[in-house]
Amino acid sequence: MKGFQLCYAAEGKSPRTIEAAASSVVYFLRFLDAEGQPHDTSNLNPYAIRAFILHLRQKRRFSAHPLNKTEPDRKLSGHTLNCYLRSLKCFTNWCLSENLVPADPFDGVKIPKPPKKVIAAFSEAQLAALLAATEPETERGFRNYTILLTLLDTGLRISELCSLKMCDVQLEDGILKVWGKGGKERQVPFGREVQKLLWRYLSLCRPEPNSRFVDTVFLTMDGKPLNKDNFGAIMRGLGQKAGLQGVRCSPHSMRHTAAISFLRNGGDAFSLQRLLGHSSLEMTRNYCNIADVDLTKAHRRASPVDHLEVINQRCGFRKGSADYPRNGGPAKPVAGVKEHKVC
Repeated sequence: MKGFQLCYAAEGKSPRTIEAAASSVVYFLRFLDAEGQPHDTSNLNPYAIRAFILHLRQKRRFSAHPLNKTEPDRKLSGHTLNCYLRSLKCFTNWCLSENLVPADPFDGVKIPKPPKKVIAAFSEAQLAALLAATEPETERGFRNYTILLTLLDTGLRISELCSLKMCDVQLEDGILKVWGKGGKERQVPFGREVQKLLWRYLSLCRPEPNSRFVDTVFLTMDGKPLNKDNFGAIMRGLGQKAGLQGVRCSPHSMRHTAAISFLRNGGDAFSLQRLLGHSSLEMTRNYCNIADVDLTKAHRRASPVDHLEVINQRCGFRKGSADYPRNGGPAKPVAGVKEHKVC
């Protein structure tokens, strides 16, 4: 296990990724213990992996969790199961590369795909209520107000926003230099309104850092770097204050809202991919599918048949004429055109 963690750290994987992968391996080892199997590489085989999948499918949420109570009526979600197995596969791939196992333990094993869920985004009314709940007339409230609108305008992950340094903000150019997953750098633009907010926050409202080594943009009121857990708790509190229902009040929901709004306002999928920092277009397509909830409105504007002039002529009336049917109502009878009975 320590060799695997050392290798991941040497490859530049984030501590969170290493922790998630190590936790999945620990869960697998506990499963082997419960089955009376030893902890050696001989048990890294397709049979053991499939038995582990069945075990996870029957496991109750928070079972044997040190902090949370077991929820007997709820099983592990498809996303959690998929995450455990992908992390375990990373470990077995490392074992294979280090010649610790003779063959790939996942050979012939299909990892269950996570369910595709439509994640609710904030409506305009919910955004208005959430922004009002920040009380932007106060320094703390203005910081939160600025963060919310920056997230909405850029689609940044909350971890990316919290790690922004002062030198990463190019106010005049309207650009943020962002370090994303895997240490990948990208430049993310922001609009004029966010430009004004950031200028005011940095010039007038940013607290004095509590140390000369603190150079992050967004700080707590006592001058410490704001982290994602801090702001996650802040958003939950704002959501309760605003009385929001039907949507999870979290920074990631704001990222979803940003992506969907970008597409609905005329943005394209390739630009959105670069904006969000996705390594492939596949992840971005999920937002394209969600944005299609406005398909009915779009079809009304661009219906192929409604714009086909020959259809209107054959029906005995022309588009724009007094006899043309409007608002879905019946057309007036036209002289010389026989009415057909409905079969």
